[in-house]
Amino acid sequence: MAPNSFSLTTRLPVSNGLTIPQIQLGVYMMSSRQASEAVKYALNAGYRAIDSAQMYRNERDCGKAISSWLNDTNANSSGLKREDIFFTSKLAQNSSYAAARKSIKSSVEACGLGYIDLFLLHSPYGGKAARLASWKAVEDAIADGEVKIGGVSNFGVKHLEELIASKPRILPAINQVEVHPFNTREDITSFCKQHNILIEAYAPLARALRMKHPVIVALAKKYQCTGAQVMIRWSVQNGYIPLPKSVSKERIESNGKVDFFEIDDADMKKLSGLDEYLVTDWDPTDTD
Repeated sequence: MAPNSFSLTTRLPVSNGLTIPQIQLGVYMMSSRQASEAVKYALNAGYRAIDSAQMYRNERDCGKAISSWLNDTNANSSGLKREDIFFTSKLAQNSSYAAARKSIKSSVEACGLGYIDLFLLHSPYGGKAARLASWKAVEDAIADGEVKIGGVSNFGVKHLEELIASKPRILPAINQVEVHPFNTREDITSFCKQHNILIEAYAPLARALRMKHPVIVALAKKYQCTGAQVMIRWSVQNGYIPLPKSVSKERIESNGKVDFFEIDDADMKKLSGLDEYLVTDWDPTDTD
């Protein structure tokens, strides 16, 4: 991937014929004020996608910030519309079909954006019956126009195999999982590639736990960029959708600027070789 072939407006095709922005702002664990400010910083910087969740308790704040920015002719000088901004949320808990369906409707109402671009099952917790019932609710939300794209998060290979084997009306287009050079999840990423499921990489910066690693430091110096930009560019060149999180205006802007350099093949392999299965938060991928 040549540097000039990627920008914050780059979108990847998903399995249902729609597209998804390749870099998105993650708003995990942000307060209402932080989420609102971060969303506006990101949109001003050129981001076109925001990743939220029911468990984050900031769907409403993100939606209000998006709507406010779209209606601000000074900020939105290009006249972008709702369909130009991609919004994601996630189901907090898998249980029954009725509960999941009601919960999805609540998220659509909370964000106030009319529909949700991508809705994910946040984890495989709850067991097989709950997972499949919740997925059926996502399918019906898509059929009813409340959701555009359906996907999953933190699903291991066995959970994906289970869902595919159930012969759903709609296959998941996305699997959002922790992926970065220190946790490459080759098992999951390979399976998803084989089944045309895009990887969204959360915690793409490993929550800054390895920014002083000598390889990251050396490559940042070589490519004249930040360590965070090295890790985000690694994700982009692998065809993943990184979701860097920050509440800092400067870091949000910097994290989105990875179009001025390209990591060569040898350095890409060097970065992937850093894998140590570093889990920075949770890993439900092996749950029953």
